[in-house]
Amino acid sequence: MPDEMPPLADLVSGAAQDAGGWMGALRVALVATSGDGHIVRWNHGAQELLGYAPPQVLGRHIADLLHPGADRSLGRSLWETAATGRGVMGTVTAWHRDGHPLELEIWACPVPDRRHGASAVLVFAADAHAARRIRGSSAVWDGLFARSPVGIGVLDTQLRFLQVNPALEAMNGLAESAHVGRRLAEVLPEVNAGEMEAAMHQVLETGEPVLDRRRTGRTPADPEHDRVWSCSYVRVQDPGGRPIGVIASLLDITAQQRDHTEAEAGRRRLALLSEASSRLGASLDLERTAQELADLAVPHFADAVTVDVLDTLARGDEPGMGLTGGTALRRLGKAPLTGSDVTRILAPLGRTLSFPVAAPYTQALATRQPYLVARLDAEAVAPAARHTSKPAQLLETGVHSFLMMPLVARETVLGVATFYRTRPVGPFGSDDVTLAGELTARTAISIDNARLYLHEHETAVVLQRSMLPQHVTPPPGIEIAHRYLPASDVNEVGGDWYDVLPLTGGRAALIIGDVMGHGIAAAAVMGRLSATVRALARLDMPPAALLHQLEATLADLAEPMLATFLYVVCDPASGNCTVTRAGHPPPAVAEPDGTVRLVATPPGVPLGVGGITFTTTEITLPPGSVLVLYTDGLIEARSSDIDDRLRELTGLLTESQQPLDQLCDSLITHLVPASADDDIALLVARIGANTPSSKPS
Repeated sequence: MPDEMPPLADLVSGAAQDAGGWMGALRVALVATSGDGHIVRWNHGAQELLGYAPPQVLGRHIADLLHPGADRSLGRSLWETAATGRGVMGTVTAWHRDGHPLELEIWACPVPDRRHGASAVLVFAADAHAARRIRGSSAVWDGLFARSPVGIGVLDTQLRFLQVNPALEAMNGLAESAHVGRRLAEVLPEVNAGEMEAAMHQVLETGEPVLDRRRTGRTPADPEHDRVWSCSYVRVQDPGGRPIGVIASLLDITAQQRDHTEAEAGRRRLALLSEASSRLGASLDLERTAQELADLAVPHFADAVTVDVLDTLARGDEPGMGLTGGTALRRLGKAPLTGSDVTRILAPLGRTLSFPVAAPYTQALATRQPYLVARLDAEAVAPAARHTSKPAQLLETGVHSFLMMPLVARETVLGVATFYRTRPVGPFGSDDVTLAGELTARTAISIDNARLYLHEHETAVVLQRSMLPQHVTPPPGIEIAHRYLPASDVNEVGGDWYDVLPLTGGRAALIIGDVMGHGIAAAAVMGRLSATVRALARLDMPPAALLHQLEATLADLAEPMLATFLYVVCDPASGNCTVTRAGHPPPAVAEPDGTVRLVATPPGVPLGVGGITFTTTEITLPPGSVLVLYTDGLIEARSSDIDDRLRELTGLLTESQQPLDQLCDSLITHLVPASADDDIALLVARIGANTPSSKPS
């Protein structure tokens, strides 16, 4: 320790430097007095605080600066106590040079002054209101730092920890001493420290805070689980605006992030199911439905998908089980079709695959339960290696999770859908099994509907064809050609039919009709009407009376049905024809001179409406004229006006002198270039021809 104290001037200078930086924001006045109370030092802070320049106060007694209206005894008492060798602090009211009172907090202590041989007094003064405000802010900061549940860390400009609060110690699982002096990457190597330090450097450089930057990873507090924190960074600077560090605040949002992730996954599942409702099975086509499931699941649910149905089902037979000796599956759906290492390994579309009893495919079908390999590894693929090398190859391409779902509808096993994951989105879990179950259940129902529809469609076609005339033998003088096209597989077969019946006197009845409706029921009603017409026509019943009898036949049905009908009686010797319509499209006539027209005859209403009197129109056709009877499937088309289609039909008949078979093919080719939306029946007759013949369809 030195033998004597430093000069008062040096103490004042040093104290001024220290006081000037106190809290970095409080203006502190420093005043020194002699032992008798006269002011001997007056710093710049004192001038800023009280307004007096040094020449105005040096030599004056310090008590003169007290407010004249205030109690001066407290101020004198404080100074006298300090002068006797004790440090004191208190509050006094001073007189500002501008003439207003100013409440001050003062700190005074004696300082030996060898120059004056007595103790001087060093006085620090500050605005009392500002001091109380700063003390309050400091208390708030201390309380916040110590007791806040938010993790708080203070770092210097080199991003080294200076201080951390208890909450951050708990989050990181490390004491404050393990943080101080170290950077984030040194303290927590298993978090994304590089990204966080980049954000803090940005704050130091720009002064703009960074909010809600995500820190992820594992800490010693929970080394077995990944966690997520929301971090915000604010720059700390000195009164001159120079950066001196960063304050970081952290919130653990792992639970909220998990809830958000689960909610987002839930929304994606609902969206996928909603899309499945609108897409799956709309076509009633087996292959298309299987492919729709594959396309729907990639990439939202899986990275590759295959859909296989029982080979018996794909061939059009009943599904059956047939699993006692293994199973055979036909691949009808696959996604993506190209561009994937996984799908290059998997069998192509249309391939029939055979699996033994012990294979996972057969087991999934036999048990009707999902087959899940959450994490595909060498151990998991070992059991399948006896049957195929495909699982090992899939593992090499990056497949890490595998899920197989049986396709079951109405207690019938139809096939299996298989889902593969390669991306780092986590393995299939219980929620994924539930979602895949809903998707495959809807697909299975659609596949079964397609199966049942195909069966009914084929039955209806067989019934329809069996009821059409197998051998048409017109009388001499009439040449006949006819065609029947059932609706395409995506549309149900209707009740269209035609017939040619010989009548007395060399005449013939040309008949065409269309039962409104589809499927087996329409075909059955068509057969009933056809048989009734054959019986009544042979009795030579007048056309109008015959149509009324057909109405009576429809009235006998358990469920009412309607049918359009066209009945033309032709005499090839005279060319006379009678035409009777019941709501059917009008016949077309093409005469040898090239004249083409639609027969103008009352349209009538469909059979089954009742209460209508049918009328008959008589026409005479020149020899060689062609009469064309057809159902609406030939002329109706989506987004096309019916009158335009009729004009198109008559335009095609201008070259009617060609062979009738060729004419039939030409009409169908031009008017129905694609698959038919509805059944088509077409009956063409050349009246007055010299060589009659029958042209089978």
